[in-house]
Amino acid sequence: MFSSEALFFSSFLVFILIMLALDLGVFSKSSHVISFKEAIIWSIVWVSLALAFFVFLRYEGHLIHNPQTYDEIVKRIDTEDKELLKISPDRPHEENLQEYRNYISVEFLTAYLIEYSLSADNIFVIILIFASFGLREEYFKKVLFWGVLGAIIMRFIFIFLGIELVQRFHFILYIFGAFLVYQGIKIFLEKEDEDESIDTQKHPIVRFASKYFSVYPHYEHDKFFVKKDGKKMMTTLFIVLLIVEFTDLIFAVDSVPAVLGITHDQPIAYFSNIFAIMGLRSMFFLLSNIMHLFHYLKYGLGVLLTFIGAKMLLESPLKSIGFKPSYSIYVILAILTTSIVLSLIFPKKEDEEEINKPIVSDDKKPSDV
Repeated sequence: MFSSEALFFSSFLVFILIMLALDLGVFSKSSHVISFKEAIIWSIVWVSLALAFFVFLRYEGHLIHNPQTYDEIVKRIDTEDKELLKISPDRPHEENLQEYRNYISVEFLTAYLIEYSLSADNIFVIILIFASFGLREEYFKKVLFWGVLGAIIMRFIFIFLGIELVQRFHFILYIFGAFLVYQGIKIFLEKEDEDESIDTQKHPIVRFASKYFSVYPHYEHDKFFVKKDGKKMMTTLFIVLLIVEFTDLIFAVDSVPAVLGITHDQPIAYFSNIFAIMGLRSMFFLLSNIMHLFHYLKYGLGVLLTFIGAKMLLESPLKSIGFKPSYSIYVILAILTTSIVLSLIFPKKEDEEEINKPIVSDDKKPSDV
């Protein structure tokens, strides 16, 4: 018989797969360029679903683990947060449950905001990949669809393994925290004029695939594989997909520790990641041609990672001064809002924008691997 966690988790994955099937199958029967209107609609859909899930957690979140006693509720709360909550063995069980529901809903929303924000940096790199390989715009959605599907699987492994390690070896949390602080400072100190380019011939994925597999060094419409002279070969489109998956793997090194700095509840951490990843494609088409306007967002993400890392390193001092989990939301929103407002108030000079503006045109001739 399935436990409540297994049943809820399975239902959630089925829902996500149905939404993916609707997106690709019903609304995208053929490869086409995604319009700004379609990108807005799907962005609204995914953000609305994430907010709806937040509301669900607020009122019915206990159904995920279904704790029946005070001890079972406390077991689900991070050690550093227990003293900050109004959960007590002397209070009615329903009141403890409501406090618990409030707690996990805030954890979910905070982790979702972090992951969704970090996706912005991911988007810039994906734009760079598509531009470097001369990928036509009508094929963007197919590559991103399968890229998202792969990311769902990889994040599942990373998050559950990461939380399991943290629960067994708590000191790992401090390693993650130090790593995030380092990454945040590194992003903040990077020079804007650093070369942002991809050598398609020397990329490790291209070299690996060319060495161990049969590669057809051209695009063949929207096909990932093609048969030439009786031999099945990877197309350039599949190589681009592999690079997108590899890129997400690299970004997971930052994003997974960041979400672990917010929650140690495996389903909550995974759900927040999935909703952010599912909204990545629509956000890509929505922001791909205006990302250059938010040039300070990069620094905002650096500050964001530094904040989460510092929060992990200073959990005891923060607890002693009454820093609640909900406060993280306010800090995150303040960081992101400030970086966006500064970008609009102090725009880049026109010559800088033309250099850094990563626009891919659908009439650009595809390049070969």
